[in-house]
Amino acid sequence: MQDTTVPLFSLAALREGKDLDAFRACVTGTGVFYLTEYGVTEADHQLATRTATDFFERGTPEEKKAVTTDVPTLRRGYSALEAESTAQVTRTGSYTDYSMSFSMGVADNLFPSREFEDVWTDYFARLRTAAEDTARVVLETCGTHGGDTPPTGTADPLRDTDPVLRLRYFPEVPEHRAAEREPRRMAPHYDLSVVTLIHQTPCANGFVSLQAEIDGTMVGLPHVPEAVVVLCGAIAPLATRGAVPAPRHHVASPGADQREGSDRTSSVFFLRPSTGYTFSVPEARSYGLDVSLDAETATFGDWIGTNYVTMHATPRA
Repeated sequence: MQDTTVPLFSLAALREGKDLDAFRACVTGTGVFYLTEYGVTEADHQLATRTATDFFERGTPEEKKAVTTDVPTLRRGYSALEAESTAQVTRTGSYTDYSMSFSMGVADNLFPSREFEDVWTDYFARLRTAAEDTARVVLETCGTHGGDTPPTGTADPLRDTDPVLRLRYFPEVPEHRAAEREPRRMAPHYDLSVVTLIHQTPCANGFVSLQAEIDGTMVGLPHVPEAVVVLCGAIAPLATRGAVPAPRHHVASPGADQREGSDRTSSVFFLRPSTGYTFSVPEARSYGLDVSLDAETATFGDWIGTNYVTMHATPRA
């Protein structure tokens, strides 16, 4: 196991009421932790990852086009290398995400084969249960679901969740994307989720690419066997009246001397509330969240509609 300053907890133990004081201090302090015994096995992750990466490698251009959507706000199917830009979405730059991905949600999915669909549907269900159990422990330990029900919506973000699963592959970067020329594979951002579960494979050369901001410093989040990284998303501060932060995080580029052996995969499960989840815009801004909507209240569907952008870049193999 690689060393990390980020605490590790067992979901099974937390559900039994163990380690709750330390867990509360961690979640309210940083909003990021590692989690074990959460109900999804390494074999589950490996099968789903292999299914996607085999498609990335062997899928024909026609097959990839058939499962690529042109709808900017819909995270479904295949997204080609550098087809997206978190930097543009967050208005922090113009560089692309140096990754390709495959995504699914609860409906409107695009799959290249029945075998792919079967593997991913089962994997999605397992991750959804794990994420909902994790979010429930976070919210109940750190302030339940945050106050009274707004007049036009629900204060419970775990009612009728609308999650998204994205399997990202980060290839070795070319010379022009090494850290000396472009420090990041993906720009700093917080997630539009209640919680996000990330299962990652390590870079073969030991480079730690995933980093989260803790006390003003980007801290490496290395691969930890049998564990996922949990990042609290932007809905967590809304649901806990600011008790739980939504940490910014990014995917760093390796330096020129570490490009070889720096590829990795990242299975990212965003536990999102329903699109009808309603929140106070001024309150969200008071927690440091970037909500550009010109309204007193807004729905989660409104919010994601202003944040997700798909670039129509030239697809790469």
